[in-house]
Amino acid sequence: MNEIIKQIGMHLKCNRLQLHVQHQTILTMRTIRPYLTTLFLCFTLFVQAQQAAKKLSPFQYETTYVNPVLPGDHPDPTLLKVGDDFYHCGSSFHFNPYLPIYHSRDLVHWKIISRVIPTEKAGFIEDRPSGGVWQGAITYFYGSYWIYFSSNGQWFCKASTPYGPWTDPVQVKTNDVTGSLGYDNSIFIDDDGKPYMVIKNGQKVNRIQALGKDGQLTDTVINLDWINQNLQYSWAEGPVMCKRNGWYFYFPAGDVSGGQYVLRSRELTADSTKWERLGEFFKPVTDPLTGFRRPNHISAPLQLKDGSWWTLGQSYEKYDGDDWSGSGRQTALYPVIWDGDRPWGMAPTSSPIEMPRLPKSEIPWRSVQSDYFDQPVLDLSWHFLNRKAAVSYSLTERKGWIRLKGDTSRAHVVQKQTDNFYSAITKLDFEATDSLERAGLYLTNGNQKTTIRLYCGNENGKTISLRSDSVTHTVTNTTGNLCWLKLERNGHSITGYYSNNGTEWIKIGEPVSAVSMDKTQPNYNSWVGTSVGLFAEKKAADFDLFLCKDGYSNIPSYSYNNYYGIHTITDTGNKWITTTTNNGGWLMFSGVELGKQAPREVEIVYAGDSANKIEIWSDDMRTGKMLTSFALPASGKNKWEILKKKIISLTGQHDIYLRIRPGKANTTKIKSIRFIH
Repeated sequence: MNEIIKQIGMHLKCNRLQLHVQHQTILTMRTIRPYLTTLFLCFTLFVQAQQAAKKLSPFQYETTYVNPVLPGDHPDPTLLKVGDDFYHCGSSFHFNPYLPIYHSRDLVHWKIISRVIPTEKAGFIEDRPSGGVWQGAITYFYGSYWIYFSSNGQWFCKASTPYGPWTDPVQVKTNDVTGSLGYDNSIFIDDDGKPYMVIKNGQKVNRIQALGKDGQLTDTVINLDWINQNLQYSWAEGPVMCKRNGWYFYFPAGDVSGGQYVLRSRELTADSTKWERLGEFFKPVTDPLTGFRRPNHISAPLQLKDGSWWTLGQSYEKYDGDDWSGSGRQTALYPVIWDGDRPWGMAPTSSPIEMPRLPKSEIPWRSVQSDYFDQPVLDLSWHFLNRKAAVSYSLTERKGWIRLKGDTSRAHVVQKQTDNFYSAITKLDFEATDSLERAGLYLTNGNQKTTIRLYCGNENGKTISLRSDSVTHTVTNTTGNLCWLKLERNGHSITGYYSNNGTEWIKIGEPVSAVSMDKTQPNYNSWVGTSVGLFAEKKAADFDLFLCKDGYSNIPSYSYNNYYGIHTITDTGNKWITTTTNNGGWLMFSGVELGKQAPREVEIVYAGDSANKIEIWSDDMRTGKMLTSFALPASGKNKWEILKKKIISLTGQHDIYLRIRPGKANTTKIKSIRFIH
């Protein structure tokens, strides 16, 4: 920076403008031009200096992201850009209220802002796993927002803002010419603003038809049934379209297990000779560590102001023989690279990707949300697994608590699981008097055939149990009706704890395995992923809070949600992170819950043969809070030490960053962190 400014000064000194009038002669443009050139060069050098000063090191600041940006179950993504705002929706299946709308300003951080179809207006929707609502195509045309979805036919809802309120569902009319409107349809808007429905039904029906201002089909059918007559693309499902440089691009997906393809044409026509098959959309995977290998069901690629193109795509997580398909189809953000007029999706990778050049949103990373149930309406992050449960709770009968009205069925309220490592906590008031009365924390896979529950009950006396499908650990309840429960997930291992005060915890037997829940189930878990939350059976139970991810429980360093300059090492039963270069690095844990009483300290388990400076930040490493800064004392290369440092006051749920300042690479190992009251 200083060198550039020095160059500017020298250049100005050598070319100082000394203008004077001789014999009342006005300088001509030919005389002035050299000086204008000098001034322009000076200005250019100054701008370059400013840009150089502003450029941030990815080793020290969050300028990259890792996929998935929508972790957990977010199938069949669609993406809409209106001005500087982005909206996402997809299939919600039997999870209700149906069709959650997500909002973002930077394509990386997302928040639910509305749910389109309330439970009480969904009588026509099939209420069972693998049923419900498919598609969820969000779009904007003719001055309104629209959602098109399938549930025994095509339907739409309409709103003046994506925050709602949304109109009641209206069925899309069809006729013999159009044929069945199928499922997994999308909406394409041409350059002239005219909207079209991109129709998909079965393996061999692919069609396009215009939409009128009333949202109904109009004009003639553009028949593309030839696209998959030989089953070239398996099911050729979830088709989307975009347009660039006068080319129409048509993107069919293979099937639920993966595959994404692309065709193009200069005309929006049914004539197969006018379309060119370009083959695979995504570049081949070269990253051996990525668990997301066959993304598909992409959203229609869209262009930002800087000229870059982006798309969302879904895939199941599976790597090194470790199957996380039970988490559902997780949604990732992919840059789209153009080779002339041929689009390519970036190859899936577990490595950091440069963020879109957009202002960073104040929305935190997508994570399970904590709730103190102190609002009169339920937070939008919650959903139900059937419509009966959606009317079997109250937030008003006991202020500051949620009452789940269990009867012969399981009353519950759950969220989409977003992490493989977390501790979920609840405080409940419940008195069980027989073996069928139970209430507590609840994990269930998509088809609801596999569950893990941590609950208060009664087995010839008050008990607390951790129960999976094959194992049950039971202890005597010594806390009474008011009890704290903690369910700790460490990968596929689930451990239960209980407490009478929420700070001192007693373990309930050995961990139980969640492998059967986390792996692929028949019918891909009914097309949805694992949910986590609260339940009550046979009797009403009151819950004061639900906290996730508890910051006072151990947070493994390798459970990060975003990172740069870091790699994970496993050796002799230990697992830790360290830096890859002398530039340092950072990692981020999303949605860490610190509660209403601020922690006093942070604890780090580490080892290293040379000192390294560490910083702990909340929310952002530029605009957030630095909670503490310290140098780790050298401990010896393989000697694990515990270090505690005081931090500034912070409460609530936050993204927490651990930044390692530049130093010698691979010398500092960090195993875990946790906060202390």
